[in-house]
Amino acid sequence: MFWTTLLSVLIFSASTGAALGASLGLTGLIILHFFAEGATSLALNAVWNVLNEFTLSAIPLFIIMGEILLESGVSQKIYSSLSSIFRHIPGGLLHTNIAVCSVFGAISGSSLSTAAAVGSVAYPELSKRNYNEPMVVGSLAGGGTLGLLIPPSLSLLIYGALTETSIGKLFMGGILPGILMAILFMLYIFIRCIKNPKLWNSDNCNEEKLSFSIINLLKIWPIAFLILAVMGSIVFGIATPTEAAGVGVISSLLLGLFWGDLSKKKIFKCFYNSAITYGSIGFVVVGAVILAQSISILGIPQELIETIQNMGISKYYVLTLVVLIYLILGCLFDGLSLMVMTLPIVFPLMTNLGFDPVWLGVIITIMIEIGQITPPVGLNLSVLVAVTDNKVGLGETAIATSPYWILLLFGILIVTIFPSIVLYMPNNLM
Repeated sequence: MFWTTLLSVLIFSASTGAALGASLGLTGLIILHFFAEGATSLALNAVWNVLNEFTLSAIPLFIIMGEILLESGVSQKIYSSLSSIFRHIPGGLLHTNIAVCSVFGAISGSSLSTAAAVGSVAYPELSKRNYNEPMVVGSLAGGGTLGLLIPPSLSLLIYGALTETSIGKLFMGGILPGILMAILFMLYIFIRCIKNPKLWNSDNCNEEKLSFSIINLLKIWPIAFLILAVMGSIVFGIATPTEAAGVGVISSLLLGLFWGDLSKKKIFKCFYNSAITYGSIGFVVVGAVILAQSISILGIPQELIETIQNMGISKYYVLTLVVLIYLILGCLFDGLSLMVMTLPIVFPLMTNLGFDPVWLGVIITIMIEIGQITPPVGLNLSVLVAVTDNKVGLGETAIATSPYWILLLFGILIVTIFPSIVLYMPNNLM
């Protein structure tokens, strides 16, 4: 009866066009009323406790930091400085897309911001150089997902706040998997472009003089300073994630004013966009907390755990089922909403089966990345279709991005076989 009520109310409320946060919250309240003897007041306590979490206040600060860097034109400077490194490698500036997405992801924490910022700079440049447009868009969509994995990550931040997992350890755990995925993406581009040189403008690149020097790399030293200010203060225990986010906002403001082209008008726009983004995320979190409270009170995760233990199912079989569920739901919900919605059941289930909470956070983040490039909801795809002014359609973009979708799944397999890729830095440096 419980599962029938849960699924039917959730599906019905979502199908009416109601906001996801409202659908989740309504479902939780109905469950509390009919299955927990009318204990709806518990939902208010749960929401109050979550909204008073000091850690959650880092979310709007990281969003503001990403918006400031997006508006200030910093992405253009990063792209120009890194492009000379990869220009003569098969794939050329397609590798630059991945590298710049990795660097920008390390200062924005958002997949959408990364895809939009790098895409708006890279697409016109590569289109002008006659690169294969679907290949360009695919690399930007795939590379944009790295914004969620490479810290500071909004996904890992929300995961840590909701599951009471160390955010510092989560951030450290995302570094090596993020680098691994970037290398896999570049390797794919390298192989494709060796087999088919028409995908990149090799003739034009061969005519250009090799302009790489250490000076080009040193031009982006302010970005390295910003990353060190934020991540370094967390890793070395100097500041909490919230305090580090505050340092990041101030640093990005100074960076945008003195290194970028940030103006007073753009600053107001940054704060406005950040408020809208945080409002939408916060509303989903509130709804999910109410649903989580109802599920927790009824002991549903514990029942699932006992059932699985009695059946003697392997924990890796359960992991495979969870991955499949995320793949299916990724077609219907955006990434962060999906994570917040599923954590009340997935987190206690998987950790009780013996999976490390930090490792699980990275796996769920990679699954969210896959959702970002899975049609029809895949937000990275929609952003890049807009960046190309619909010259590359959604279907064509999805097809071009499918190899990166497969590589992300392959990354999950690698991290499952070798969990130390995630756990080495958190266990040894913190």
